[in-house]
Amino acid sequence: MPLTLPLNHPQLLFPSLTITKRRRLRFNIPQAQASTSKQQLTSLNYKQNDRDRSDRVIVIGAGLAGLAAANRLHSQGIPFLLLEASDAVGGRVRTDSVDGFLLDRGFQIFITAYPEAQKLLDYNALNLQKFYSGARIYYNGEFHTVADPLRHFWDSIKSLPNPIGSVFDKLLIGLTRIRVLSKSDEEIFTSTTEVPVIDLLRNIGFSDSIIDRFFRPFFGGIFFDKDLQTTSRLFDFIFKCLGLGDNTIPAQGIGQLPNQLAAKLPSDSILLNTRVVSVDFDEPNVPIVRLDNGEALKTEMGVVLAVEEPEVEKILAGKISRTPVQRKPARSTVCLYFSGNRDEIPVQDPILFLNGSGKGIVNNMFFATNVAPSYGPPDKALMSVSLIGLFENVTDDDLTIQVIQELSDWFGSSMVNSWKHIRTYRIRFAQPNQSPPTDLIKNPKSELGSVYLCGDYMTSATFDGALVSGRRAIDALLRDRALIGV
Repeated sequence: MPLTLPLNHPQLLFPSLTITKRRRLRFNIPQAQASTSKQQLTSLNYKQNDRDRSDRVIVIGAGLAGLAAANRLHSQGIPFLLLEASDAVGGRVRTDSVDGFLLDRGFQIFITAYPEAQKLLDYNALNLQKFYSGARIYYNGEFHTVADPLRHFWDSIKSLPNPIGSVFDKLLIGLTRIRVLSKSDEEIFTSTTEVPVIDLLRNIGFSDSIIDRFFRPFFGGIFFDKDLQTTSRLFDFIFKCLGLGDNTIPAQGIGQLPNQLAAKLPSDSILLNTRVVSVDFDEPNVPIVRLDNGEALKTEMGVVLAVEEPEVEKILAGKISRTPVQRKPARSTVCLYFSGNRDEIPVQDPILFLNGSGKGIVNNMFFATNVAPSYGPPDKALMSVSLIGLFENVTDDDLTIQVIQELSDWFGSSMVNSWKHIRTYRIRFAQPNQSPPTDLIKNPKSELGSVYLCGDYMTSATFDGALVSGRRAIDALLRDRALIGV
């Protein structure tokens, strides 16, 4: 029978480790991208004697998964070094400050009911700003509201006769909520009746009208998957979280999620602008992390790879036996931002607009400053417009023109033509493709033994999935260190 030791006593796992109480430098990051690169170290100014240490875990990648892994190690008193190739933490979860506006890198909404996030994040400090619990759908030249009956009862009653599905469809939404709320997350992620979302919706009995006018733009916008080929497991998890929590964005941008996690870590534990090119082994179970500047970092404690799956295969090229078989193409998106005068926009509601017409390239949009006024200067409005796909053969200028033309039909040309384009983000790898068959509880331990994997491709393609994967990778590492008696 294997020996399992308690994780809250790291000295039992690492008897040579001396835990000392030391002063920790805190990051104060009130604005998006606020000088993290100045407060965290780069590989060039990292102390030589620290470079040569082998008694710490090396975490590669400071996205949500890597930060969750680092926080787990820090909470257990285990020494670690977190390496990040870019100039700030966050990975895909970043916010840029441009001319007084906060621009999230792509359409990203934080659901407050994410269970792992509730354990790791301080919601009050994030100052989460809520969306309206529903949506306004553009169909047949008009807008129609779909509302959560438990939060906006009278709005939902008024929406019953609208053309966004039948009354029976809206009853089915309630029954679907009851179904997912009755299941545990584990039951959802291991369900044996996994099908694409589109098949699930049809099997439940939803009409084509509500599928095309509501589910396709709403969940297609969440999964960046207009064809709704994503696994029903992920649909059920998101639907459950939507029933339990609110759709929100942090007042200072979605980048505050990783910034808050980074602020909990010692300031000398994160190296920015530090790209890893490979993980090698000169001796069994002692990885050597090689950087693009020629440096090599050895660790006897293990490596955690918290990067996207294609990057894992590059870093471990030639060292893993399994070869990806026709890897599913990643989900991509384009996000365009526009500004205008705040007193000259059509609505003041913090609501998401969906394209239910089945025409055009715009999938969804919202007035970001209606949700979080801090996303722009006091007199300006910020508009966020999302497309599904990469549109590689269309220039940014042509995309902007086409989006303006489409939204002119929605809100009127005189208003929309006055909007100023700020920036376009093309995000090739917005999410891993999680169409069936999927394994949402993958084993984080790689075949290399002392290398562990985390990221949302290991669990669910959500903020919460990334956080869960980081914790699971470290728990697997700690269990292994206990079993081999280090």
